[in-house]
Amino acid sequence: MDKVVADAATAVADIPDGASVAVGGFGLCGVPMELIEALRERGTTGLRVVSNNCGVDDWGLGVLLAEGRIVRMTSSYVGENKEFARRYLGGELEVELVPQGTLAERLRAGGCGIPAFYTPAGVGTQIAEGGLPWRYAADGTVATASPPREVRAFGGREYVLEEAITTDVALVRADRGDRHGNLCFRSSARNFNPLVAMAGRTTIAEVDEVVDALDPDEVHLPGIFVDRVVAGGRSGKRIERTTTRPRPGTEAA
Repeated sequence: MDKVVADAATAVADIPDGASVAVGGFGLCGVPMELIEALRERGTTGLRVVSNNCGVDDWGLGVLLAEGRIVRMTSSYVGENKEFARRYLGGELEVELVPQGTLAERLRAGGCGIPAFYTPAGVGTQIAEGGLPWRYAADGTVATASPPREVRAFGGREYVLEEAITTDVALVRADRGDRHGNLCFRSSARNFNPLVAMAGRTTIAEVDEVVDALDPDEVHLPGIFVDRVVAGGRSGKRIERTTTRPRPGTEAA
């Protein structure tokens, strides 16, 4: 089965307004930027997005957020984006904050058909007790708060019940992909991408290189989880902060 599609615009053409979308990446690493741009150009709006973070003000998911296309975020880290903070605190954006490991496991569980699981992360906090502000009202009061979660004890230790995440669509970025949908990720760009791909009912992969077939030993994510592959790599790879060591002889006196 050849899963390669012509371009990013074609790949996202049937994503409707209001869709739930899981998006790969960690910070600005491994972000499917061309698929995100294609959604922006198409005008898709009302999106409920699951992603570790929401990009920055001018890149990644931040470009959709800036145009008001995202109405809800399920994330672990929301720093580096002033527009995100403004919309959240102003009541324009609903935000569910999830511990990072829990977010990863919720995505993996969704892809594996596991409806829920127990974890010690969040026990004794508002994650378990409820009351985390998901959405603020315009006057600064809490309009929507997180519900309390079920807590049970196993082996003398308490655990909180977390539900799996599945989404209408998943957008991921890989280094290489073949025509069967098998994907190979490069180094830390693997991050949330395989888990996101598993959680989507329809998964679209933007790859830097399309090959006829990957060697089985190179496959990080089997094609059973991937529905469409599009050649990408034109958006470049952004670095959030460049930190380098002074060259010898250039240190300040």
